Amino acid sequence: MRSKKRLIILVSLLVFSLACGTVGASPSPDENFGTTTSTAAVQNEILPSVTPVEDDPPAPTQTAPLPVPAKPAAAPQEQPASPQGPVGPDVFPDGVNPLTGLPVSNPGNLALPPALVSITNWPPAARTQQAGLSFSPFVYELYIGEGMSRFLAMFYGDFPAAADPAAAGNSFVGPIRSGRLPYESLRNLYNGFLVMASAYSGVAANLSQYSNIYGSDEGDINSAMISVEKMEQIAQANQRRLGENSLQGNMYDPAPLAGGQAAKRLWFVYNQIDQVVWQYDPASGAYRRYQDNADGTTFIQATDSINAEGLAFENVILLFAQHRACTEAAFDVDLQYTPRSPALLFRDGQVHEIFWTTKSEEYERTTGKMRPIRFIDENGEPIALKPGQTWVHLVPTGTPYWEAPDRQEVPANAPQWVAEDPSGMLYNLLNNREAGSANWVSRYYASMILYDEAVCEAIRR
Repeated sequence: MRSKKRLIILVSLLVFSLACGTVGASPSPDENFGTTTSTAAVQNEILPSVTPVEDDPPAPTQTAPLPVPAKPAAAPQEQPASPQGPVGPDVFPDGVNPLTGLPVSNPGNLALPPALVSITNWPPAARTQQAGLSFSPFVYELYIGEGMSRFLAMFYGDFPAAADPAAAGNSFVGPIRSGRLPYESLRNLYNGFLVMASAYSGVAANLSQYSNIYGSDEGDINSAMISVEKMEQIAQANQRRLGENSLQGNMYDPAPLAGGQAAKRLWFVYNQIDQVVWQYDPASGAYRRYQDNADGTTFIQATDSINAEGLAFENVILLFAQHRACTEAAFDVDLQYTPRSPALLFRDGQVHEIFWTTKSEEYERTTGKMRPIRFIDENGEPIALKPGQTWVHLVPTGTPYWEAPDRQEVPANAPQWVAEDPSGMLYNLLNNREAGSANWVSRYYASMILYDEAVCEAIRR
């Protein structure tokens, strides 16, 4: 059985490599922004149908889980009113979450470090079990090989809670999957702890401050879940990790930014049967996420199984960063100590070319701690996110993006929709350009991941 699975994986990798190129085979990426012009790599093509195959469940590591003490009782406090103007980047009103710019129900939770939870996104059946994402201030989506992605969802401030108060004690987050190399940089930047379903031993050796959660069903690799109560207890055990003002750094303003371009939609294409669509919903002032059901045809709105609500994120960001790999599935992303690198910010139905930074400033030099990724303009001044949640796609530096003709109607808020002509729709998105359409497209290129022997050495330790 294992030999058969390996054969399927090898065939899938070969097909995907022919479509996207091999690691390190791309031309030098643009040092500034992903280009909005046509490139030979994206013209006149239809992506082949690739059947992603998940990795085998990793063997448990010998690292002991983080301690979990008894949770002290804490009565929720009265929630302060939402700020009416800009807040941050350095000073936030009492009770306001520096990762959302919004007040929290229990300000005492702001003294606890963030939990960064590895959440599955494949196979499609597992998406119906995804729980907790509607409560996550920041979600980072990263490529994991073979045309698939995984989420690192952050939980800080208000923890997930069931819509029915009677079920509040039965809330779970997940499904939880294995750790990946880029998790460590994000954990460092947010001064938090990881929750994962173990990891390959060479990867686990490069991660720290994590707690392993294992599934209840040996036949289901997506059966691992963590209760909200246990996640809070782990946060309590690691309270000393979070220093004062260590999560500040970003600014939030409900007023729309000036100087953007219309962006009612963002298509993010991994391959023909793995396409993500972010559709702007004017009613909520946020972008709603749809993803095809591994068929390129039926697009299902992402929902949170805790409360059955569709995911609606106020900010969606393409963050361009150098990806360095040993193999297509074993790579790291350079996120720490970056002076400046480009990003695209989608908010309020507009897209803005911005930058991000993690350079050391006065706070880092005086405390020895890091702060989150900060979003800035071309002059290095803070750029305002919209108060609310932020979803970040990590993409290789130089990843192209463009506007395509708008030939597919997408509902702003519906359980699902079906493409009228799936092949024609994808061909149009990848090959045609129309400035001003507000129909933005980007595609993940595994070929833009650079080979780096240092990554191989790191996972051999």
